[in-house]
Amino acid sequence: MSKENITFRIDSDKKAALEAIAAGINRDRSYVLNEAIDAYLEMHQWQIEEIQKGIAEANAFDFASDAEVKSTFVKLINAA
Repeated sequence: MSKENITFRIDSDKKAALEAIAAGINRDRSYVLNEAIDAYLEMHQWQIEEIQKGIAEANAFDFASDAEVKSTFVKLINAA
């Protein structure tokens, strides 16, 4: 996979935190930033996929029944 440079502005306290994390795990700042971006992309790509699945279900009129909704609320209330 090819690598490219990217430049952006960051608050100085965030930069210092990144440098501290990098030093703490004996890695460079680029490593920490790449790990953070990987985690961010994974999370948001998952969310987008789940939203798209939900839209597809709604378009197909595949909704939970009243009984399923009530059952879920009972489980959530009892778990708390």
